[in-house]
Amino acid sequence: MSRFWSDIVHTLTPYVPGEQPALAHPIKLNTNENPYLPSPRVVEAIRRELGEDGATLRKYPDPTSRAMREAVAKHHGLRVEQVFAGNGSDEVLAHAFQALLKRDAPIRFPDITYSFYPVYAQLYGVAYQTIPLNADFAIDVDDYRSPNGGILLPNPNAPTGRALPLSEIDVLLKQNPDVPVIIDEAYVDFGAESAVNLIDTYPNLLVVQTTSKARSLAGMRVGFAFGNVELIEALTRVKDSFNSYPLDRLAQVAAQASYEDPAWFKEGCAKVVASRDKLAAQLEQLGFDVVPSAANFVFAKHRARDAAALAASLREKEIFVRPFQAAAHRSASAHLDRHAR
Repeated sequence: MSRFWSDIVHTLTPYVPGEQPALAHPIKLNTNENPYLPSPRVVEAIRRELGEDGATLRKYPDPTSRAMREAVAKHHGLRVEQVFAGNGSDEVLAHAFQALLKRDAPIRFPDITYSFYPVYAQLYGVAYQTIPLNADFAIDVDDYRSPNGGILLPNPNAPTGRALPLSEIDVLLKQNPDVPVIIDEAYVDFGAESAVNLIDTYPNLLVVQTTSKARSLAGMRVGFAFGNVELIEALTRVKDSFNSYPLDRLAQVAAQASYEDPAWFKEGCAKVVASRDKLAAQLEQLGFDVVPSAANFVFAKHRARDAAALAASLREKEIFVRPFQAAAHRSASAHLDRHAR
């Protein structure tokens, strides 16, 4: 601690990212990275952008990421004005906390969910309430119908992997017409239904996605928000007051190329789903209770072994998983990726 710190720094409890082991060949399942390569078009697009001498790197990138956003808009059947781009979906969510969720009433999100949400709330001074999952680790949208300042739900949820059907998202939006509803779809491409098609029906809906998971571009840091033009304008105003050049040239062309190769994308997702389901079945044979997953990971609890002890034992074998200590009334659970070998 330092006397030069601001008051907010003294009170922050930062998000702790998954460990990045400095080993030659770890089996790294703790950050849900895609084990499959990105589209070859991505690599070629980066090479073209660099050219022979890398001269393009001396110039600033397009601050609006227009060409990339046009490709993404086309993919989703949206107008380019309905697409916002940021440095990973984490930054997009951070801007949403500032632009849309800082209100008089507390916002709501699940008690077991992406652990960055309470960190953002603390950083930006956003009051929040956590809503317990049900006994099956699922979200019940009826629990979110009382007055609130906004709703933030991951679909599928992380770390549980459970997904809400689109019909339930529709009910949630009908129940909360006067506050922002943000659906975080980081893992949607592995088995859930996207809410993007509801954007023109509900002006308060913001859908957030990333290229890190299904498109194998975690190293490029590109995320998106889709929504009503007024919501996108709010995010843009915050972005341009924070960092007007959030995406570098290589990230923009890489993400654009990934959206221009739908066959590669679909094939990669199918491989992940197949290996996830295989892992879930094998874990059950080993005495684990496995929550049904629509993501690229599984949430599992062994009937006789502690999650932290299991994670430590696996780490000794250079296998990295992420244990989660849930609320006091829950059992400790272990979060394992779908691609264990």
